[in-house]
Amino acid sequence: MKKIILALFAFGISIPLFAQVVTLPEVEVSAKNYKYLDDVNNSSAAQTVQLLERYATSYDVRDSEYYEDEYDKYFISFFIPKGKILAAYDDDGNLLRTIEKYENVKLPLAVSKAAAKEYPGWKITHDAYLVNYHSKLGVTKKEYKLVLEKGNNRIRIKTDENGNIL
Repeated sequence: MKKIILALFAFGISIPLFAQVVTLPEVEVSAKNYKYLDDVNNSSAAQTVQLLERYATSYDVRDSEYYEDEYDKYFISFFIPKGKILAAYDDDGNLLRTIEKYENVKLPLAVSKAAAKEYPGWKITHDAYLVNYHSKLGVTKKEYKLVLEKGNNRIRIKTDENGNIL
């Protein structure tokens, strides 16, 4: 009985020695619209914002039913209940520019603190996050529009992503 157990043990140890070594060809991974994600990516942005922006980045206009060789630009809209993106792509699928609007999303801590500090006692009742991206100009503009209420009074303010009141 001991010999059988030792034989099985030796057999079990020696099996990995005969495993195949497989080499795969190198694969180059490239993100076509990485500049857009670098410019608009905001770690403090709401998860719904990041999700929709990633979807717009990974969208390939050449695989869509609207693609035809004769057009130079394509305008594609992406919608979720709290936001929308209007994106312009060239005929190679590169993201040229976007206009984005998200409503009532989780505000970054810097924006909430700045509003509370500048307007103590006021309550944020509505917010909108706006992003304008333009690849050729290298410009990305991000701002938050807030509606504040205190009693019967209502004011509107704008801040940048760092909480600076505009």
